[in-house]
Amino acid sequence: MYITCLDLEGVLVPEIWIAFAQASGIPELKRTTRDEPDYDKLMKWRIGILKEHKLGLKEIQETIATIDPLPGAKEFLDELRSFSQVVIISDTFTQFATPLMKKLGWPTIFCNTLEVAEDGEITGFKMRIEDSKLSTVKALQSIGFETIAAGDSYNDLGMIRAGKSGFLFRSTEKIIADHPEIPAYETFDELMAAIKGAMKE
Repeated sequence: MYITCLDLEGVLVPEIWIAFAQASGIPELKRTTRDEPDYDKLMKWRIGILKEHKLGLKEIQETIATIDPLPGAKEFLDELRSFSQVVIISDTFTQFATPLMKKLGWPTIFCNTLEVAEDGEITGFKMRIEDSKLSTVKALQSIGFETIAAGDSYNDLGMIRAGKSGFLFRSTEKIIADHPEIPAYETFDELMAAIKGAMKE
């Protein structure tokens, strides 16, 4: 039995931190896991910038409220869920993801949690499990699932490589060039065809 594991940001919805960087006028916050492989380092750096500018969860959630899924993402998910179990495995946080899950028709998501003070300041974050994407895929495999995975960033490579099939989707030229062994696609139609093909092998 197959389960398809998808990244969220950059695959189904725009990058939240890039949108917030534009809304807040802080260009440094455009840095994402496409640029920085060490997620712990990236998040601590982001929290420092938020503190410096006295910005908190409320301001980020106001930006997230304006974000819509990528064109075709909901239709892609709806079709995929008609023939495959699907789980979104993301390094984002429940406080960010919930409004976006509503717009995507409430798919299953495994993600992390922010630590937020009473005044809304983001003081830290709690990862669900170490190396969460790869760990989750291995756990699914241990209970009898074959996994197929797609993502766009450095932190997706583990789960992409670990499964029966894996794909890069709307990734960067550098990541694609550094990993020519992983098929790379740009449209939802291409990705759908690749997933269906993998299930027939």
